[in-house]
Amino acid sequence: MKMENPDHSLILHLCGYLVAAAIAVLGSIPAEAAESMEREFSLKVYPLLKSKCFACHGEDPEKIKGELSLLTREDMLKGGEYSDTVLVPGNAEESDLFIAVTWQDSDLEMPPKENDRLTSEQIELVKRWIDAGAPWVDEAARAAYLLEESTREETADGVLMGTSGGLSEEWTYRRYRPEDMWAFRPVTPSDLPRGGHPVDAFIDEKREVRGFPEPAPLAEAGVLVRRVFLDLTGLPPTPEQMETWVPRLGTEDEERHRSNVGALVDELLASPHYGERWAQHWLDVVRYADTGGYSNDYERSNAWRYRDYVIRAFNEDMPYDQFILEQIAGDELADASVDRRLSGDEEAVAKARRTGDYTMEESEMIVATGFLRMGPWDSAMVKAPAARQIYLDDVVNAVGQSFLATTMRCCKCHDHKFDPIPTRDYYRLYAAFAGTQMAERPAPLLEEENRSGFAEGEAHVNRLLSYARANKDRIKKKQENAARAWYEERGLAYVSEEERKTLPDEEKPPRHVGLDHVDEGRLKVREQDEWIWNRRLERYQPMAQSVYNGPDKGGNARKLRMSAGKGKGKENDAANWRPDSRILMGGALEAAGDRVTPGVLSAVGVPVDGAGAGDPYGLPESLEGRREALARWIADPRNALTTRAIVNRLWQYHFSKPLAGNPNNFGAKGGKPTHPGLLDWLAADFVEHGWKIKRMHRLIMTSRAYRQAASHERMKDLKAEDPNNDLFAYFPRRRLTAEELRDSLLAITGELNPALGGLPIRPEMHMEVALQPRMIQFSLAPAYQPSPTPEERNRRTIYAYRVRGLADPFLELFNQPNPNESCEMRDAAAVTPQAFSLLNSDVLTDRSIALALALEKESGDLGAQIERGFARVLGREPDAEEREYFVSYVREMRDYHSGVDVVP
Repeated sequence: MKMENPDHSLILHLCGYLVAAAIAVLGSIPAEAAESMEREFSLKVYPLLKSKCFACHGEDPEKIKGELSLLTREDMLKGGEYSDTVLVPGNAEESDLFIAVTWQDSDLEMPPKENDRLTSEQIELVKRWIDAGAPWVDEAARAAYLLEESTREETADGVLMGTSGGLSEEWTYRRYRPEDMWAFRPVTPSDLPRGGHPVDAFIDEKREVRGFPEPAPLAEAGVLVRRVFLDLTGLPPTPEQMETWVPRLGTEDEERHRSNVGALVDELLASPHYGERWAQHWLDVVRYADTGGYSNDYERSNAWRYRDYVIRAFNEDMPYDQFILEQIAGDELADASVDRRLSGDEEAVAKARRTGDYTMEESEMIVATGFLRMGPWDSAMVKAPAARQIYLDDVVNAVGQSFLATTMRCCKCHDHKFDPIPTRDYYRLYAAFAGTQMAERPAPLLEEENRSGFAEGEAHVNRLLSYARANKDRIKKKQENAARAWYEERGLAYVSEEERKTLPDEEKPPRHVGLDHVDEGRLKVREQDEWIWNRRLERYQPMAQSVYNGPDKGGNARKLRMSAGKGKGKENDAANWRPDSRILMGGALEAAGDRVTPGVLSAVGVPVDGAGAGDPYGLPESLEGRREALARWIADPRNALTTRAIVNRLWQYHFSKPLAGNPNNFGAKGGKPTHPGLLDWLAADFVEHGWKIKRMHRLIMTSRAYRQAASHERMKDLKAEDPNNDLFAYFPRRRLTAEELRDSLLAITGELNPALGGLPIRPEMHMEVALQPRMIQFSLAPAYQPSPTPEERNRRTIYAYRVRGLADPFLELFNQPNPNESCEMRDAAAVTPQAFSLLNSDVLTDRSIALALALEKESGDLGAQIERGFARVLGREPDAEEREYFVSYVREMRDYHSGVDVVP
């Protein structure tokens, strides 16, 4: 008898032992428990293995790490290069699989990346499965368990969210903790817990439940007046305004106090400075800047028109749903209006779009779509398809964060790891913008747009352009004279620079023939200058930074124009073009997957108006109207993400903290609402009363919660039990923003120019920063130069020229956000250089001198000057001790300086 290979015999015995052990373990488990474990394997263990293990261990047969496949139970029992006890059914502690996921052995740490480690719940799941004998269920049985699970909306494992479906069934049917899905649920306003002011009803109820029955006292009248002024206008009240309003807010009668605060709020809401203050909040979110960013940082000469549109929208109390519609689809609305106005005459319509023959209302809609151009973008050093993808990814994420409080970047490459947003929905939103092209479009200047400085600015830029062009032409002439000599020496006919570009090197002179290295450098700079000043001239032309619908045409960030074929006429050779939209696996252009049609986020559960029953979340597939339909879906009163997002932002800017912790992210990883009932009540009330933001201001600001002091009689207890003031038991103090600080300084000294809107201004900037070399397209950008006169420089900070690659150091120091990313909440960091800046910077020195001169003009009496200084700066009178101290100090300084010989 032939003897078996002893190694084979050992393996057979080992396999037999393991199978027998598994059968023994499974056999000892009641049938009901065994089925429960098979179910858990199908619904939890297998998806976990698939998401964490299969990529390296079996999915790609050519790249199996450690010769270990985990695709089947048999593969696990077989083991790999480093272990033959990967799986010991019935004994997790002896299984290297369990040891690896618990990171007990430094040589067996799986998954290897720290941020991919299994949670304690997932580890317990693996242990329970192995200890139960590691039952394995085939694909058909797994599918059956998934199908059965999908019929149950809520189980002990969580809730099932209906979506358009993920890239795997495991994701499609996964469950979520109900508390994590709060934002996707419909707004359900509850009855007010009690009578009185609606805001206070919710705030008081929660505070009392937590054991703090007494509210904070009302704020002192002077404090409250300054609070309201800075909150609504970003400017401190003048001494005269304090004299008017402090007595009126000094009453202790609750009804009269609330009524008087309401009157003050109404007065300030009618001020044009309200729009300047609250537009800044929105510009933080949408990342406003006057340049495009990246290494070239090209100027966007007409971006200022979008900034002024936002200011006007707030001042005019534009309904928020209209605000949404115009920013996402204003160009579509304008073009549709032109079509109606011209009775559908195709040639006339095409000409109007090409020449910018728009009404004032239509022009404003085109300006509004500057929102879709706010992100940083440049096409240099990137292939056209990749540059296009960068733009569309940015727009999708910007729309998600700004309007829906939803981060979209997490589902570009895969189904969202935490929220019910499948990759399919990401690319359906992507498809909604797939026909959107960037362009500087002709759009008439509006009557209300400030054109101050146009003539002087245009003349100045033309002088700079002429200088750059003359110097470029001089160097070019020197070069071409040398080129002619080169051709004559060889008996060849002269060929112009443009024509000889395609000739072989041996048939043409060197590129910069006749020029030395100095000439070459100057030529490059002057050519760049010529482009820069040509672009700057667009500031004074009726153009808008906008978008249009049409085929992909690439384009350079330097200059973007509508293609000649845009329109419905015969000249439009791309009338039937439609983008081919597909899921990009892993976010890669090279891995195009299934085709998708335009659509919206299915998890919200709000169907698109006019969508077919077969696809309730689908948008029109026609090139025109995709964005308008999307905007109308976002602005649908039933869209809980939209309505909660905006009232949460409004609350945040009044109280320095939102009701829901992350205004740009309502997902599972964002902060949960501290007062969900209040948030929903405000959202419902906002829609019910016409999406009016000014009304919401008045509602919030007349609440006692807003009018209360910044201290509480049980402050020590509150700091211990509610360190983040989630109860809103007292009004949180806040630092002034960078813009408020600069604007307040100018207002206090009387230097502030209150003019509204118009071209960007350039405040003074630290010279070392202003003059540092800045590169654009491998050449030098013009150095930063402040506006020439104080009247121009001393306008509100919202009008300051924002260069992405050159932050104003004073504003940056006081936490002005970087415009490359959406700012959901400003930092309030206190750092030492802030104190030094307020003591020693040129900005503060100049303001101090200006204030001193202003006080001297108002009175020749030192005591009166000090009293007026207190009134201007602090909004109050000095007490006797303060008055005596400052009088003494000024006299001491005068004596000191009288003995100092100042040398200019």
